[in-house]
Amino acid sequence: MQHSEGFLKLVEDAKSRVREISVEETRQRLASGDARLIDVREDHEWAKEHAAGAQHLGRGIIERDIEKEIPDKAAEIILYCGGGYRSALVADNLQRMGYTNVLSMAGGWKRWKEARAPIEDKKSDY
Repeated sequence: MQHSEGFLKLVEDAKSRVREISVEETRQRLASGDARLIDVREDHEWAKEHAAGAQHLGRGIIERDIEKEIPDKAAEIILYCGGGYRSALVADNLQRMGYTNVLSMAGGWKRWKEARAPIEDKKSDY
């Protein structure tokens, strides 16, 4: 996808304040049982397929609903989107809301699939 210059500047600014981690690190943290994986993509993207074990809170509603879903502001939250752009923006916003352990998965859904990490889709679980 071709992103606009203004959008990329906004993401670059957010990424200067956000910690990013790899798919491998994400999977390790999830295996430890302490982290929550949140998919911030659009509803139709989530419905098609998503990371196994992820929870969906789309970018359009996450700031509104996060305190109800994850009231512990110290909880480890790993966010992902399609390519790591939207999740960085959301991570920045959550940090402004007082969340102290928010991470953005570098490369997002694209990297998750490239790594052949477990997914859930409409057809099956694998």
